[in-house]
Amino acid sequence: MAIKTKTKMSMTRQLISSRLGREVSAGEIVMVGVDMVLGNDITSPVAIKEFESHGFKNVFDKNKIALVLDHFVPCKDILSANQCKIVREFASRQGIKHFFDAGDMGIEHALLPEKGIVKSGDIVIGADSHTCTYGALGAFSTGVGSTDMAFGMATGKVWLKVPEAVCFVLKGKPKKWVGGKDVILHILGEITVSGALYKSMEFCGEGLRSLSMDDRFTIANMAIEAGAKNGIFETDEITSAYESERNNPTFPLFAPEVSAYGKVYEIDLSEIEFMVSAPHSPDNAFPVNEISGVKVDQCVIGSCTNGRISDLAAAAEILSGKKVHPGTRTIIIPATQDIYLEALKKGYIETFIQAGCVVSTPTCGPCLGGHMGVLADGEKAIATTNRNFLGRMGHPGSEVYLSGPAVAASSAIAGEIVSPLEAV
Repeated sequence: MAIKTKTKMSMTRQLISSRLGREVSAGEIVMVGVDMVLGNDITSPVAIKEFESHGFKNVFDKNKIALVLDHFVPCKDILSANQCKIVREFASRQGIKHFFDAGDMGIEHALLPEKGIVKSGDIVIGADSHTCTYGALGAFSTGVGSTDMAFGMATGKVWLKVPEAVCFVLKGKPKKWVGGKDVILHILGEITVSGALYKSMEFCGEGLRSLSMDDRFTIANMAIEAGAKNGIFETDEITSAYESERNNPTFPLFAPEVSAYGKVYEIDLSEIEFMVSAPHSPDNAFPVNEISGVKVDQCVIGSCTNGRISDLAAAAEILSGKKVHPGTRTIIIPATQDIYLEALKKGYIETFIQAGCVVSTPTCGPCLGGHMGVLADGEKAIATTNRNFLGRMGHPGSEVYLSGPAVAASSAIAGEIVSPLEAV
């Protein structure tokens, strides 16, 4: 039920109020029903153990749980194989509808929206911090611990503290190849990694029309990097077009007047440059020209942040007819099997291979230093992933620089961090 009110409620409050049938206040503790509970091959085994140790026999709804094996699949070692076995057996026993394994999987936060499993107006919890991605659709979506995941699987509910909200009013149109990653790195550089601590980052304004769904997913994905409880976008015709392709209705979620927010930032997309975050924090962000020249041993283009088809398209356009630097290992990871197939049909995969890149099956692997791109001591990488903490991608003596796909592809060619304008 939609709440029709003229009170100054943030988008997150509107959505939770709609679910409870009454107006909620920021700071209020509420228990709400969830539309989807998500876990992966790292977090699900812990949740399953908690679920069973508390005597629960059956999940609350086998159609409202998603279990995605994406971090270490195909399994890289015995430990990861055992983890995945636990999830496979649980999914089979419980008859989980949305279970994804090798060959039919993808990186969870790209896969669920693509499949239409999450949609606007939903309340989604996931035992992965980047579950906030689905806010791009106009959903309340947040990461939880494995214990909360277990409770959610058993009861279909979650306790929440309704967050206060910060508003980001977007205007203008970004320059070519400047995308959602550059926008969120710019924002992180301005507000820092604690700038939205336990708040809702809410995005609105006429600039939304210049941001694709892929851009929005990227921005919402990294709301957690500002400490946010969730990120959420006003729903519009772009949301509706995306959802209609998946036969999902669009929840009417609109931003209130900016006076409803305690803090408002105005972001002119036309002024945002290609951005890079230097080690060891996502908010250590600079325009690429201020950090160019850093030699990189590895380039990773993929992840739940930037492994979608528009990301691969930008990388392919830059890499077409060129070779990556012989000293820069370049790994391309389409985020889902469908994205892989589309990239294959469009010729991007051929472009990548001819340029000297490695193309991988969908996996989170290198993002967390798990496999398919672990860094050695002293090595530097540029990556379209979402975190560059100390030791994030391998050895504590390694360094990770974050960027969008255009900067990453250009740097792969040069062997050092450069602007895309220097590589074309």
